[in-house]
Amino acid sequence: MKPLLLFVAIMFFPITDCFSAERPQSVSDQTLIQRDIVGLWLMGQSLCEGAESLPIVTHSDGEWGNYMFQRGVRTWSYGRYCDKPHERPAEQFSLVPLTATVNGGLGETIANGLADHLKSSIIESQQDLKARPKKTPHFLVTYAGQGGRMIDELSSVDQSTDPRTPQSRQHGGGYYQTSLDDARRATAQAAARGDSFGIAALVWMQGEGNAGPTGGINPSRWGNEIPRPAGLHWYRDRLIEYRKQWSHDLQNITGQTDEIPLFTYQTLSPAGEAQLLAADRDSHITMVGPHYMVASALNSRYAGRYGDPIHMSADGERWFGEQVAKVINRVLKRGESWQPLRPLKAWIAPDRASVLVEFHVPRPPLVLDETFLPREQLVRGEGYHSLYGFQVHNTARAVLAIKTIELESPSRLRIQLVSPLKTNTHFTLSYGLPYAGQVGEITEIRTGPVIEGQSTTELILNHKFDPQLKPLLAEGAFFVSNMQAGDAYAQAPIRHVTESEGKTILRFENRERRKQKDFDTGQILTAVRGFSFGNLRDSDPEKAIYQFADQGYGTRAGEPYPLWNWCVLFKQFPISNE
Repeated sequence: MKPLLLFVAIMFFPITDCFSAERPQSVSDQTLIQRDIVGLWLMGQSLCEGAESLPIVTHSDGEWGNYMFQRGVRTWSYGRYCDKPHERPAEQFSLVPLTATVNGGLGETIANGLADHLKSSIIESQQDLKARPKKTPHFLVTYAGQGGRMIDELSSVDQSTDPRTPQSRQHGGGYYQTSLDDARRATAQAAARGDSFGIAALVWMQGEGNAGPTGGINPSRWGNEIPRPAGLHWYRDRLIEYRKQWSHDLQNITGQTDEIPLFTYQTLSPAGEAQLLAADRDSHITMVGPHYMVASALNSRYAGRYGDPIHMSADGERWFGEQVAKVINRVLKRGESWQPLRPLKAWIAPDRASVLVEFHVPRPPLVLDETFLPREQLVRGEGYHSLYGFQVHNTARAVLAIKTIELESPSRLRIQLVSPLKTNTHFTLSYGLPYAGQVGEITEIRTGPVIEGQSTTELILNHKFDPQLKPLLAEGAFFVSNMQAGDAYAQAPIRHVTESEGKTILRFENRERRKQKDFDTGQILTAVRGFSFGNLRDSDPEKAIYQFADQGYGTRAGEPYPLWNWCVLFKQFPISNE
């Protein structure tokens, strides 16, 4: 048998110079990034705390001269000081080299990718290993949140201390106050060293906790879900209010006079669209972009188990940290008015057989990438139910079959439909689904070997693995599903793929079957990624300073992280008749 290798083919247009507009850089911005110690203040839930991002990939410390507190990047913890952060022992706040640490199921965070890439963008010499740790600025990264939290549990509202919060979700609160106390500790540490200090950026990674079961927003653990679009507007306004108060309170501590900008990711939940709305309304909020391109914690290993696909792998955390740093540098140092890759307008072509979509592209041209990520697709009848992440809906929410999608220009694509669109009705466009196409039919099921004490099952397909699906193998583990309805639905993560005598062998651990449901011969399998995704990206040439490091999964170890910008996820984007 032979292991499968990555298949490579690239589709692109030549790069052009159509970059985002630039804004004048204030004197205070310039002064801030030239200070001795520059703060990067993080807040959020599990993806921000490095939940299940194990094993860690940043083992060395001090290579870039950035800092964390002796207490660690994660400064809030459940227990004695959670609601009394000012009582935390002073010795826990000495400044030490920034590195990844392990705390139970918590591992790598975005901190090293964020701070180290940002410093590499600012200092002149990246290659002088002896000099660069001493060069200023030294970035100090802190995070005071907790996994699973809602926005008002992390805010000054401190909602988790409300008696209506279920006991299992209380944990003492104090997240927001901890973040402020961290600023007091940093200010004191810098003064004692004779260093200047200021906070350059706030980083926000929260939203999943407020997701409602029907696509709206839950404002609390006891209130009713707010449906779309009102729910999105509620979260948008709360995030704007949060940033304003957080900035104001931190400014009072550090003595800064200018607003502190906030940089947010796009969560996979409904709040992701609300985060983009907040960035559109508040000039001090910038959306970096989505994180679906990174490998999920389905590939993580710790304590004899694997991680949950809703989290990021350790490489994914560090990689996304570099992505955030890239945008912070462009906004704060270069004065760029950053916008993520996003749709600007969609309209029906004159023959009504296709839909044209114009995008804001940070670094043109657009690319429909089928080499780094597998093609997102779900076949239905004569066409595709979804393709490259896109779906077209009518007013009844029915999905219209797609024939092909092609790039029209460096910033435009054409979605060709199986049937022309009817008149006198409205249509919308969405982007982001987890399907990577059909893998094949199960012809045989057999017992696999025992792996580290775990029983396994092997699914045999009577053909070779489709080269189009090779990016799945490069990325790591992926799911297969029989796509059947109700109790017949079966799904399992595939962690081992081989070919033998023209057949494909997919192996999974029995303990990981969804609801312990077995597969049957004759069933057609569909590949599913851990994250909903699409294939549309730009051609950003910026280089990462780190590489994939975890050799325990996939085939990318040793390759640099790509810092392309991927299209934001969206739903119900209007398609006009013009």
